[in-house]
Amino acid sequence: MKKKELGKGIRALLSSSDEANGDKKDLLVKELSNTVAQISIEDIEINPFQPRSEFDIDELELLAKSIKIHGLIQPITVRNLSSGRFQIISGERRVRASRMIGLKEIPAYIRLADDQSMLEMALIENIQRQDLNPLEIAFSYQRLMTECDITHEEVAERVSKNRSTVTNYLRLLKLPPAVQNAVRQEKISMGHARAIAGVDTFSEQIDILHNILEQQWSVRQVESHIKQRRTPKQASHESKKDVHIQQIENELSGIFGTKVQLTTKQDKSGKCVIHFNDLEELQHLLQIARSLE
Repeated sequence: MKKKELGKGIRALLSSSDEANGDKKDLLVKELSNTVAQISIEDIEINPFQPRSEFDIDELELLAKSIKIHGLIQPITVRNLSSGRFQIISGERRVRASRMIGLKEIPAYIRLADDQSMLEMALIENIQRQDLNPLEIAFSYQRLMTECDITHEEVAERVSKNRSTVTNYLRLLKLPPAVQNAVRQEKISMGHARAIAGVDTFSEQIDILHNILEQQWSVRQVESHIKQRRTPKQASHESKKDVHIQQIENELSGIFGTKVQLTTKQDKSGKCVIHFNDLEELQHLLQIARSLE
């Protein structure tokens, strides 16, 4: 996707949207649907019709830490208002978390007020392009669902794919930021990512990512590793770990982008082990820890 500052070019496009019609309007929608613009957080308004009014503060803080470390991977979507401001269509949690860490600008897709049908056609046309990476395709599928209010089945029908194919792409959006970045930078394949998505915990997902990068694991090796991990003995061992401890372990793995293991004793004391592969990665972990102060 194109990335642009919200300079004169995009502002000129937006200012001309009221007078645009026919083919000119279609071209404008296509340009905006394929452009990620950096917009000022101060210019963003909350959607008054947003049904969700309460947000878990712990989840927001975790998201804020992730954005501070990895950046905002998935742009928000806003509607252009005549006043030169923008109203959130999707991504309010991302906006709130970005404000928590003091970001001044945020990446966003900009929509016009009445572009529903044209947007759907533009997004489908974008998906047909040959140069999109799997994560960009996943974002486009999600945009079709959330912004055009259609189901998995309807997305699959519109892009001429099996429903399972669409679902596999959407699962990429639930992966840790470190794994998503590896997909986006083409360090791992869609097959690798799909296998990793089949693992339940962030900790193991990050661990598998490191093995792929460091040991050049093939997709088949990843699948074999996951299958071996799912032996009855292993499953029994994992089921004994406290659910709350497992959740904290997952959160720490997501923050540090590496495998984190927590072990506890009966008196609730324990230890935290953060894995790293080399001194460069250790230095990176130190920088993350300092950024959380």
